[in-house]
Amino acid sequence: MAYIEPNEFVTKMVDSGESKLYMSTKDTFMRAYMAGAILALAAFFAITVITKTGNPLVGAILFPVGFIMLYLMKFDLLTGVFTLVPLALIDKRPGANMKQLLRNWGIVFLGNFAGAMTVAFFASFILTYGYNTDGGALAAKVGSIGESRTLGYKEHGISGWFTIFIRGMLCNWMVSMGVVGAMISTSASSKMMAMWMPIMLFFYMAFEHSIVNMFLFPFSMIMGGDFTIADYILWNELPTVLGNLVGGFLLVGLPLYYTHVKTSPERKLV
Repeated sequence: MAYIEPNEFVTKMVDSGESKLYMSTKDTFMRAYMAGAILALAAFFAITVITKTGNPLVGAILFPVGFIMLYLMKFDLLTGVFTLVPLALIDKRPGANMKQLLRNWGIVFLGNFAGAMTVAFFASFILTYGYNTDGGALAAKVGSIGESRTLGYKEHGISGWFTIFIRGMLCNWMVSMGVVGAMISTSASSKMMAMWMPIMLFFYMAFEHSIVNMFLFPFSMIMGGDFTIADYILWNELPTVLGNLVGGFLLVGLPLYYTHVKTSPERKLV
């Protein structure tokens, strides 16, 4: 279980961010699509467990299996590229610029959304036998979640908007800790444990994850959730995405970069 020192794995973070800037459009989209689909399937699994057991902690304990699978396959979530890709620009890697960064974020967003929507369709289809039944208790549960996490915030106006924004920050603080935590060891089991802990925390605390929501809210609408697409975008997805960006970049990427990469012995000699 080899442990990698922070100034080594943070350099790996910058390298990872740089590599994503130069990935082809096809590969970027495909990796993002698979990441969105796998995370959506994990969310479907966790909600099913919670509905059947009545215990949210059990769902939170099991949900990280999806994140672990997609990370080990090197698929990309928007939350992860929010943290890693800007470091290539800050480190002034050759050729890295804002246009490439926005291109990467845009393609990953679209890929994640497409993957999550695919699973939302699959999940709704199998629950309703091709939309011929009402979907039962699980459909009712998903519908209520969608309403409470859009209209519930909307009822509080601007305070509700900033509440979800901060929940998005806290979410990607933990998710990004899982991303970078997986770099502290070369052992697969150690990587899994480092990812498991913060992902479990964010899910149990009901923090807001933009890609999970790309699945949850369309799924909820199909299952009868009484809210609109505009409610979903304005009172969930938009503040969640912005909160995820701030949380991952400001609370994980920058602190690690400035306290480890910039202070490493190699950099001091340059």
